[in-house]
Amino acid sequence: MTHDCSFLADLGLADDQVSFAEATREAHDSDWGTKPGDEVLPDAVVYPESTADVSAVVEAATEHDVPVTPYAAGTSLEGNAVPAHAGISLDLTRMDAVLDIRPEDFQVDVEPGVMGSAVDDVAGEHGLFFPPLPSSGSISTVGGMIANAASGMQTVKYGEVADWVLELEAVLADGSVITAGSKAVKTSSGYNLRDVLIGSEGTLAVVTRATLELAGRPAQIRGGRAQFGNLDDATAAVEDAVQSGVDVAKIELIDAESAMLANAYSGTDLPDRPTVFVEFHANHGVDEEVAFCESVFEAHDATLFEIAEADDGMDALWQARKDLAYAMQSWDPELTPLHPGDITVPISHYGDAIRYAKGLAEEHDLLIPCFGHAGDGNVHYSVLVDEDDPEAVERGEEAYRKIVEFAIDRGGTCTGEHGIGLGKREFLVREHGEATVETMRTVKRALDPTDTLNPGKLFPETVDGGRVRDGDAE
Repeated sequence: MTHDCSFLADLGLADDQVSFAEATREAHDSDWGTKPGDEVLPDAVVYPESTADVSAVVEAATEHDVPVTPYAAGTSLEGNAVPAHAGISLDLTRMDAVLDIRPEDFQVDVEPGVMGSAVDDVAGEHGLFFPPLPSSGSISTVGGMIANAASGMQTVKYGEVADWVLELEAVLADGSVITAGSKAVKTSSGYNLRDVLIGSEGTLAVVTRATLELAGRPAQIRGGRAQFGNLDDATAAVEDAVQSGVDVAKIELIDAESAMLANAYSGTDLPDRPTVFVEFHANHGVDEEVAFCESVFEAHDATLFEIAEADDGMDALWQARKDLAYAMQSWDPELTPLHPGDITVPISHYGDAIRYAKGLAEEHDLLIPCFGHAGDGNVHYSVLVDEDDPEAVERGEEAYRKIVEFAIDRGGTCTGEHGIGLGKREFLVREHGEATVETMRTVKRALDPTDTLNPGKLFPETVDGGRVRDGDAE
């Protein structure tokens, strides 16, 4: 599957903006979730430096029936940025400017290639911050966060990235440049195209500018952790804290296996027992909120509740949780995580979901560590298997699938923040129903009839190589 991309020479791009070099193409053939052997080599890599560049490339690619896959940091986990049908990998990392900050309006305009941590740094100069920044914000771009509808540890208090996007500039498949949303904090004007584009994984348009909302930095921040004798007590404490209205900014859980893996990787000394990490943000009264949380946790037999007194101490408490993704990979050279589990369930089913995953681990003789953003019902889990053992892989795949189906059947979702990409396509119809998925296809065909933008993603038929094209484009 190769495409003639020689037309790129006619677009007026600088020599260093287009590369056919094998090493450059190989650097764009995968993301963090791509397994060895599943890479797809693009035919060319293009580095746009402006909206006009993006428009010219996408318009010409559509005319020549060449796929275009947006790419930035490559830190997505479901193959979202893998060029599944080759063509052009559109690397947006040179569009990394903070264009304007308006602290009086709590707003910042940025290009898609800017790192999330850079937004927070600029905001911090004005006493502001970007509340929904994912924990991977220092290594992921704003464009990628918007494309995948990302969220992070502070979702329980502040919501998702989508909740803090006011306005987008984006390029459609025909090269048209549109603006979606408004710099006003609310609008009821026309279709909400902003939210149509957020989470579309670059299949509908390429975002070239975003106006983000900011917030004032809280005057009081406290953080710490609680430990429990068993997982049921820990999950019940989380559910109770959320349902009781504890004003917590972060509430994360790791199970005993995750604690064990974190200790091995980070050199921490967590007991191998369920641990809940918490952080509180307030401008006044934070100590009362901490005490409220402690009383809720004590009602569920917490064996330890400790709060750090300084930033350094708080960082140390959070270290194990932050390092877990790496810890999973390095725990045992003979065991490999099958897929990055990312279900989310209504909070009343949070404990049920983790119990179900642990039951499958016992039933199938598997190691399935569970952790995640407990306050919003998001369970991250890894099914670790010996990939040289086909029987173990089969058991692991079955367990992974059943956990996803469990979440969907209880009103949850197969992906809380990673997106569908290549990895979750088989679950789209089960979660939404065929009529809803066909509505999604209708939007895709209307905005991108030739399936130029990030083909192969989201939809079930693309598993077998199908394309979501308008009938006249076949």
